Amino acid sequence: MPSFPERRARAQLAYWLILLPAVLMLVALYLVPLADVLLTSVTDPRPGLDNYALLFTSASVQRTLITTLRIAAITTVSALLLGYLVAYAMRAATSRRQRIMLFCVLLPFWISVLVRSFAWLTLLGSQGVLNDLLIDAGLIDEPLALVRNETGVLIGMVHVMLPYAILTLYANMLGIDTGLVAAARSLGASRGQAFRMVFLPLTRPGLIGAGTLVFILSLGFFVTPALLGGGKVLMIAEYVAIQINDTLRWGLGTMLAATLMISVLGALWALSRVIDVRRLFGA
Repeated sequence: MPSFPERRARAQLAYWLILLPAVLMLVALYLVPLADVLLTSVTDPRPGLDNYALLFTSASVQRTLITTLRIAAITTVSALLLGYLVAYAMRAATSRRQRIMLFCVLLPFWISVLVRSFAWLTLLGSQGVLNDLLIDAGLIDEPLALVRNETGVLIGMVHVMLPYAILTLYANMLGIDTGLVAAARSLGASRGQAFRMVFLPLTRPGLIGAGTLVFILSLGFFVTPALLGGGKVLMIAEYVAIQINDTLRWGLGTMLAATLMISVLGALWALSRVIDVRRLFGA
């Protein structure tokens, strides 16, 4: 009969054999392409850091980066404000209403981002539903420019990112003891004071987590800016696609892709240093 150390060694071997196909697939389909992107960014058109120097010398690259950061920041703030209100309402609702509201929050995940972007074009276009209603009501004389500009991009991106903010904040709020707010009220605090001094600070991990998640995802948007921006709002993902597919500047395109990847990894590292992810989800 095998001894305990032998059985333990066999169990560990079986464990790694089970994981081996997944690890090989991860290396082949994920890590190898990422390494190729990083290698191309410093070797095309010639070895060196010339492509990364464009981050500080190229006006078009800097303009694209600034546009991306600005839109991602505005999207994050807007999604947090709206998401906080919805998550707070969900937490205060009855269990039946919570299920209905949660279903409505999850519903957009079942609809393609491409379909939602075309839907916003139909709603916000110069001859769209919203402009027709406003003109018929006599509130405006000419159609509002709501698409093919930064306004349309922001509306579309906030719509896509809102469920992520709501679910993250809602998960955090479920882990907060309601007795703390009740205790503050019993000690003489008003509703506003109890919310501001007790509940709001306890949701800070959720706000940080939701904000980081939304900001990271917003940096890589492609379909929504391309459709609702009408080519006038250029973000990093679309700029990378142009460099690789149209101008064939692989070095510049991969440099921007690598910069985006490094920025995302840095943001995730910073998040892990600021909050405990287990506390975020009430574990």
